[in-house]
Parts: sequence; C-alpha cells; structure tokens
Amino acid sequence: MRTDFLPFSKPTISEDAIADVCDSIRSGWLAMGPKTVDFEKKFAEYTGAKFAISVNSATAGLHLAVMAVTQPGDEVITTPMTFASTVNAIIYAGAVPILADIDPVTLNIDPKKIAEKITSKTKAVIPVHFAGRPCNMDAIEKIAQEHNLAIIEDSAHALGASYHGKKIGSGKGPRRIAVFSFHPTKNITTGEGGMITTDDEKAADQMSVQRQNGMDKGAWNRFGAKGKSHYDIFIPGLKYQMMDIQAAIGRDQLKYLEKFNKRRTEIIEKYNTAFAGIDGLTLPAPIEKGCVHSWHIYTPLLDSKKLGFTRDEFMEKMKEYNIGTAYHYQALHLFSGYAKITGLKKGDMPVAEEIGEKIVSLPLFPAMTNEDITDVIEAVTNICK
Repeated sequence: MRTDFLPFSKPTISEDAIADVCDSIRSGWLAMGPKTVDFEKKFAEYTGAKFAISVNSATAGLHLAVMAVTQPGDEVITTPMTFASTVNAIIYAGAVPILADIDPVTLNIDPKKIAEKITSKTKAVIPVHFAGRPCNMDAIEKIAQEHNLAIIEDSAHALGASYHGKKIGSGKGPRRIAVFSFHPTKNITTGEGGMITTDDEKAADQMSVQRQNGMDKGAWNRFGAKGKSHYDIFIPGLKYQMMDIQAAIGRDQLKYLEKFNKRRTEIIEKYNTAFAGIDGLTLPAPIEKGCVHSWHIYTPLLDSKKLGFTRDEFMEKMKEYNIGTAYHYQALHLFSGYAKITGLKKGDMPVAEEIGEKIVSLPLFPAMTNEDITDVIEAVTNICK
C-alpha cells in the first residue's frame, strides 16, 4: 500500500523554465511580450502551421475560432464526449451547438452521425481528438468539402498526435483551425493557456485582433522601446492574450514534448500488457495505421455487470489504495444546462451515454516512476479480480 497519494496527473516543470519565469518577473514584462512571440513561432514550426496564436486558455481559443468562421444563429456540429468548453465556445459565439454521437471503438465523433445532422444552417464542425486519438479526418474533411463547412479541431488532448503523416494542428486547408490546451494535466503546460494554429490568414488575423480587445496592436507593440502608443480598434474583442510568464514555461515545455509523449506511450504499453486478461475491463482500441496517439489520458471501460461494481465504486476503491483517478466524460447533453439548450434527453446519444457510464481515467504523466506504474497495476488488478 502506498504511503503517499498518486495523483491522476502531475506536470513536470524544469529548473530552466522556473528560471525563465523568474527572469520575466524581474524584467517587469509580465504580460504578452517577446517570450510569447517566440513561443508562438516555435509552436508553429513544430506543428507545421503558418500561424500560431497564443491565448490564455483553450476555451478562449475555441471561442475565437468559432467567431472566426460562423455568424450568430449558425449551427456547429460537435461531439457529446468532450469537456464543457467545446459547447460553451459555440454558445458564446452566438451559434447553436448540435451534438452527433460517437464511434463506440474510437470514442471520437462518428462521421456518419455528422452527415445526419447537417442542415442549411450548418457552418462548421468541431471534431474532438478524444484522449489524443486522431479523429477520422479523411471522412470529416470529405463531408466538410461537400457542404462547405469550416473545421475547428479541438486538439486539447492531441498535442504531438498525427494523422496519416500530418501533425494535428498543421492547419492545412481553407477555414481549418486547431486549438490546443496547456492546462496542467495536458501533454505540456503553461499553467493555464492555449494555442490556435491555422494556415487561414484571414481567420488568423481576426483571431489575433479579437484576442486583444479588437486592437490592431498589443502592449508589446505599444510600450516597447520602438513602439507607438496610438492604436486602432477594428472590431469588438476580448481579453484573451497569453502572458510572457506563461510562455516562458511553454517554450521550455515544448523542448520536452516528444520525450514526454514517449514516456506516456511506455506507460500505456505497460498498462495494456498488465490489464489484457482482466474480464470486464475494455482497453482503449489499438491506434489506426498511419496515426500517432498522443495519449493525453488512458481510459479503459468498466463493465459493472461482469465486475460486480460500478465505475464510481471503482474510483472509490482506487482511493483506498492511495491512487487518484478521473472521469472523462459524462455525455454533455445529460447536464441539465445543456439538456435545455440542445433539447436532447437520455437515450438520444446512446453510445456516448453508455461510454460515459463505464469510462475512467487512470494515472498517466511522464514523471510516473516504474514503482508508481506497478502500484496502479496492482491496485486495478486486485480490485477487478
């Protein structure tokens, strides 16, 4: 039995990053500045996108992205198997969220269900790369082309993932935007923060302006040694910029992304090997050929009839072993607020609803030791057998 609690996730921050944050604080330049610009440049180079636009959260990035490709009253199709931010961004952009059920194997949005939901008002689709597994983008792109839809990839889980040789977020195609999260649980972190990538110059320009109150230039351009204080406001905007103290962490984290993701994959392989024979535990499906999974979270499914206990009871049992777990996700339309907005009820999204009753997230982060992994394996095995 562990004497200390093993959390579901924990970030790894280098001493170099900590020193760079201190440098920002001592310099007096805390808000968006040269380090943020540098982080954007490095992130664009990593993903292969023309433009990378930093924001203070992925939620903010999704909001800006939806505003860039829709008008109030337009419909946007997305998955019920996601965090609230995805649908909130649609709602606060004045658009209407339309949910399409998921594939029971990949847990990603089902392209066939997308096609069924399209109307004359549909203007965009937001596929969510759940857990870091790329969606079926070939099928989604075909649907988008046929119906002239924008694609906003909710890539909060998918930094480092790739689809058929292209990194998620590479931005290829008109009205194609991706949004990443740097929350502390994600593959890299800035504390809070996010990044938008795209090759669409028009959308990039609008999002860049709207993230800083609609101004044509930010503080870095106005208050720097060569800056000019006068500015124009092109359109009403929001306060969504990233700070240099965040970017100081982020640009250092980016150096370790591949190493972090490699370690995540190693942990997953140990889990899969250890859990393969447990009846009642369904492991994540193998990754599709030509794709790379970023393994943001590891989400087996629990069959309560075979195991004799529910998912929630399993999570409580894991606490007794001093091990944390998490829940990603309850189908969105089952929350009272979204039930009212979408008009959906229990039974309308049967696959997402069933998955939501079975799914659990086990500890997964690069700093996990082999002893930590063994503790998780032993706990899960003891509970399930």
